[in-house]
Amino acid sequence: MAKPTLTPVFADMHIHIGGTKSGKPVKITASRKMTLSAILEEASERKGMEMIGIIDSHSPEVQEELLELIDRGLAKPHPDGGVTYKNTMLILGCEIEVKEPDRGEAHFLCYLPTVADMQRFTDWLRQRLKNVHLSSQRMRGSLRELQAFIAENGGVIVPAHIFTPHKGLYGSCTDHLAEVADPNLIYGVELGLSSNSDMADTISELHDKTFLTNSDAHSLAKIGREYQQMAVKEPCFAEFVKVLRHQDDRRVIANYGLHPRLGKYHQTACQGCGSTQPATAEGRCPDCGKKAVVHGVDERIKELADSAFGTHPDHRPPYVEQFPLEFIPGLGPKTKAKLYEAFGTEMNILHRVGEQELARVVGEKVAHTIALARTGSLSVKAGGAGVYGRIGVE
Repeated sequence: MAKPTLTPVFADMHIHIGGTKSGKPVKITASRKMTLSAILEEASERKGMEMIGIIDSHSPEVQEELLELIDRGLAKPHPDGGVTYKNTMLILGCEIEVKEPDRGEAHFLCYLPTVADMQRFTDWLRQRLKNVHLSSQRMRGSLRELQAFIAENGGVIVPAHIFTPHKGLYGSCTDHLAEVADPNLIYGVELGLSSNSDMADTISELHDKTFLTNSDAHSLAKIGREYQQMAVKEPCFAEFVKVLRHQDDRRVIANYGLHPRLGKYHQTACQGCGSTQPATAEGRCPDCGKKAVVHGVDERIKELADSAFGTHPDHRPPYVEQFPLEFIPGLGPKTKAKLYEAFGTEMNILHRVGEQELARVVGEKVAHTIALARTGSLSVKAGGAGVYGRIGVE
């Protein structure tokens, strides 16, 4: 039997809902403009994302809005899971916080095939969450309980932003996955903005996991600040799971991420004064004396590393460091509007349009800066302690 033809698609699998259609909050820290419909429209028409994960799909009002889109014929459930809207496949997800005894909190992305499956999950969560309408709520129960429910209902779990000191699996919860979870039910992990594949693969227990690079978007502009290109037969839930398990040639072709130094937790730094000096034995900043030193991702990974830097499993795709349009210095709203009008989506601008074509619309200087951004060839000052790094032009 001939192998099916696989299609490359761009995917951002971690996008938050800021508010419902009626104006009620979902992700408190996200823009209220981040409604389901607005995200779908932005992802399809402006960003050019062919698959997205909306990880607040457990919220009842979000489900109501999605069902309304389906009833109006604007969205269509896929027989193999997921919901199609224009040129974008929506995968339903939910971010859950788990706190194991005597450990810090960690966030996990739970993906399920259908609206009915997600509604069943919502009912299950009602007995375990303080407020089922809000995002990223702490669950009463263990990670293994959560894994069991998701697996029994045909879903998958991906640990979110695994190295960040703020509720990352390795950043605040554990040194080893097996201490808190069944590793055999974890097929992929999300790296987060402050790390890349070279850094993550220094931890050998991650070698069999698929690496995801997602935006964790809290505003429409942040959709696609990190993403990946996947090889699938067609965008849908079943194919996404095959990508995570790297089955039947389905795989991540390339991860497109920010330079790790741009991440707001990349280096160890003091939230009080910004000092990057190591904390004293008492845990205080040596410069300002406050107990406000935040352990950086780079330092944390080095503590856990048990494999040589640059060692990768055969299935690991390239990690391409690049900067999305929103991060590029000197690229204001009017210039971006010109680019969108000429070339359609951000994926077209970053991947499919030549530098000369760009120059005819925005001039040679801006076009060259975009070309540098595609390959991460802009200078970066590292971020830390909750403050993003900064970009400059060499």
